[in-house]
Amino acid sequence: MPSSRTSAPAPAGAVSTTAVPSCILRHESGAAEVGLSPEQLSEALRAGEGTLWVDLDLSQPAQIALLSDVFHFHPLAIEDALNPASRVKVDEYPEFVLVVARVVGFRESTPDPYDLDTANLNNFIGKHVVVTAHTEPLPVIDDLMKRLRANHDLLDRGPARIAYLALDAAVDAYFPVLDGIDEFVDELEQRVFGHFDERLLHEIFQVKRLVISLRRYLSPQREVLGQLANRPSPLLPPEAQLYFRDVYDHMLRITDSLDSYRDLLSSTLDGYLTQVSNRLGNVSKSLALVGALSVPFVVVAGVYGMNFERIPLQHHPYGFEIMVGIQVVLGLLFLVGLKWKGIL
Repeated sequence: MPSSRTSAPAPAGAVSTTAVPSCILRHESGAAEVGLSPEQLSEALRAGEGTLWVDLDLSQPAQIALLSDVFHFHPLAIEDALNPASRVKVDEYPEFVLVVARVVGFRESTPDPYDLDTANLNNFIGKHVVVTAHTEPLPVIDDLMKRLRANHDLLDRGPARIAYLALDAAVDAYFPVLDGIDEFVDELEQRVFGHFDERLLHEIFQVKRLVISLRRYLSPQREVLGQLANRPSPLLPPEAQLYFRDVYDHMLRITDSLDSYRDLLSSTLDGYLTQVSNRLGNVSKSLALVGALSVPFVVVAGVYGMNFERIPLQHHPYGFEIMVGIQVVLGLLFLVGLKWKGIL
């Protein structure tokens, strides 16, 4: 609930905490600084020494302004970064390279276990700076920030290597999703071939849709990593491109796994439909058998139901019992004949 208490005005010249992004500056002397203000970031960019990593939360307007006011990125690149539906791509500008990647994970806020949560991770790679920007909190970036704060020497490897670490973490986020799909597929196979569940069809299609969605996210990302690993660029030194090839190999592994899961799901669906067909066939066979065995009873009862004055055993004291016995014998003979013909 909103409070009626008004906060005291900020002192003149104070910097809003929302305008201070998560950042680490590694000087060439080996010293490191964290939590730089926008003015300190501008000064570090003018100095052009060391390696600077800045992580921007694009849900904060004050940090969005840093893209143009401090880093002076191209307006088209800023537009791509602010668009959550921007496609995965790599664009090279004179002063930086923009890499848009997609991070995927299961959405924990919904009861649907097959619901995916996706977010774009924007990487601006410059000569001395790398900027990661995203509109939603990304645990992979938080983990990377903790790793860099614990080991500042990683920043000495340059902005391209920091961008590699961010993209590698984004790609590795697919592996827990693959583990979840593997559990889904195993459970579906058990329910199809072990204890058959007739309500399984909807879940099979849900998992298939999950696999197809992941492939749709991965296809353009694989092309982007292929460009980073092979296309020459002054901002991507050859020694850094070797590491991007490692991420590209991870992406190929994920794609191969998704292809395997897609084949397994197709086989599971075929097995489900076969089970349904077999069960329907057994039911039809049972009904046909009941209908066939009832033929002698219907024929005999129909004959004795005709309106004639003289019918055999009509006045016999045990006529009804004899007719029932004849019907039973004919039914058993009919059953033996079907068994002998191999129909049963």
